[in-house]
Amino acid sequence: MLPAEAFKTDPARLGLIPINLAILALGWQIASQLDRLPLAALLLWLPFAVVMGNSVFVLGLLAHDLMHGSLPRQRPLRRLVGLVAFSVSWMTPTLWQAVHNREHHGHTNGLVDTDRSYLESQPSSWGKRLFRWIAPSSEVHPLILALGMTSAWPLHHFRTTCSVLLFNTANTLFTPAAFQVSKVERKAIALELMVVVALHAGLISWIGLRPVPLLLGYFLPLWVGYAISMVYIYTNHMLSPLTEDNDPLVSSLSLLVPAWIDLLHFNFSHHSEHHVFPGLNTNYYPKVRELLLAHHPSLFQLMGMGQAWRLMLSTPRFYRDAVTLVSSDGTVTMPVPCLTAEKNLQQPEVAV
Repeated sequence: MLPAEAFKTDPARLGLIPINLAILALGWQIASQLDRLPLAALLLWLPFAVVMGNSVFVLGLLAHDLMHGSLPRQRPLRRLVGLVAFSVSWMTPTLWQAVHNREHHGHTNGLVDTDRSYLESQPSSWGKRLFRWIAPSSEVHPLILALGMTSAWPLHHFRTTCSVLLFNTANTLFTPAAFQVSKVERKAIALELMVVVALHAGLISWIGLRPVPLLLGYFLPLWVGYAISMVYIYTNHMLSPLTEDNDPLVSSLSLLVPAWIDLLHFNFSHHSEHHVFPGLNTNYYPKVRELLLAHHPSLFQLMGMGQAWRLMLSTPRFYRDAVTLVSSDGTVTMPVPCLTAEKNLQQPEVAV
């Protein structure tokens, strides 16, 4: 039901990578002089920091699409460009290929999905405690949530990188679900991480180790980019039930956002659609949504961004079982919001 063009790569989109890198480079050059500017100029800087933060997020989106194959599929080019685009947000392409493409897309919101929420029955590790403190839920403090929006993305990377580089077993307790990578992948992740660290060290040296430039020029744009990411990511699956079916209409949620945001973010709000066709040209996700609404209206989970976030902030975040959310102290339980009677779920066994 989709045209053949929807499944072809879109090399022209690679041109957006140098454009957004140029925006960041301009910002970092200005940032190196921020402590020499008057207060009024610093206030004018803040909107540009938001623009830089959006570029951080957009580069991550472009790398995400590149690794899924919707941009050129040549492996060496994909890894090189992916490293450049991902490095801004401290991710490495080999780790992303493993944790996102293989583990997350292969087992979406299942027990072995590395990106799912924690289970009530999992031990109280440092990863689980940090998640409880900063993730949106009926328990989170607004100020801690604001801090968490800027730190959840690097926390995910840090937790996952520690798991595969330091331990690389399926028994790591501080992640929602541990996984293993091959020796070749582990070496590649380590080498790519060294490149990313070197790039950020050079960037910090360029901006200068001075409080104002470092805070407003380096950290603030990254925090904005991370927060934009988490606005989407938190709603992608955490309002959905656990399931072993890997059915995108069960495990994923799509959002309604203004058209200009979809244009700016390559239809990233179309998340169930993305899980149906991960490598699709993102321009065709609205057509996939149209078809899903026509053929599966009772199954397709679609809601406004505001409604999704109200649900996030009014429900607990841990899973007691496949269809029940529970608070951290175990006293409050609620059914998973994105659950309809029409769905025939294959519910996984959750060990207590």
